Amino acid sequence: MNLRKDALEILKETSRTFYIPISRLPSGLQEAVASAYLCMRAIDEIEDDPDLENSIKAKILREISLILQSGVIGFKDGDFDSAFGEYAEQLPEVSLRIGEWATLAPADIAPRIWESTAAMSDRMAHWADCNWTVQTETDLDRYTFSVAGSVGLLLSDLWGWYDGTQTDRTEAIGFGRGLQAVNILRNHGEDLTRGVDFYPSGWTSDDLQNYARRNIQLADAYTASLPLGSPASDFCQIILTLGHATLDAMLHGSEKLSRSQVIDLVQQVTS
Repeated sequence: MNLRKDALEILKETSRTFYIPISRLPSGLQEAVASAYLCMRAIDEIEDDPDLENSIKAKILREISLILQSGVIGFKDGDFDSAFGEYAEQLPEVSLRIGEWATLAPADIAPRIWESTAAMSDRMAHWADCNWTVQTETDLDRYTFSVAGSVGLLLSDLWGWYDGTQTDRTEAIGFGRGLQAVNILRNHGEDLTRGVDFYPSGWTSDDLQNYARRNIQLADAYTASLPLGSPASDFCQIILTLGHATLDAMLHGSEKLSRSQVIDLVQQVTS
């Protein structure tokens, strides 16, 4: 089996937004970013599972974190079976194959991805335990850092590992946090059906729009600072363009971009 090819197929099935920029990355960096995305998607699917009790989610996520922290030379088939236990049959393929995604990245950067995924898995367990209770903007900042701001930091480390690109760490956090705020806006109705509300008390969608745009401004600065034509710049410009367009679409009453809109926007950026 060609793990790289298989990973890209799973990526294409799980995220049309990230598949396109990741598929354009050069060899080496592509495997690293795909590994990071799929590892985090694996734990995200557990956090969002509508059928698992929160206490079970937290238990699985903490066990995954501990297993990732034990990785020294990599992982093998079955290493995560103890984490999934009796719930394996109801979890998606992307979650069950987290051990494979963890070994996809080049060996000299893979431990950084394991560390970041382990930390995020612990944070997700905390949020599952408290039923994602967000009452203040500070709570929202904590949540968006937990699941996305820290991803911005990881991406910065991957750019630096690949070609020495240096970035502003605060702007990197804003890049992840702003995109997560867009996701919260887009998924608000769906989240409410499972009893979760990421809006601070008294906030409206307009307030969340403003929060997202404040952080997207940091994402703009972050992307503008990347060397023009570099893999990092190409990747971030695509993701950020789609983020801006999604915000604008929601402002005009649409929940998400159509597939044709996504393709058109990507073509505009890449041309």
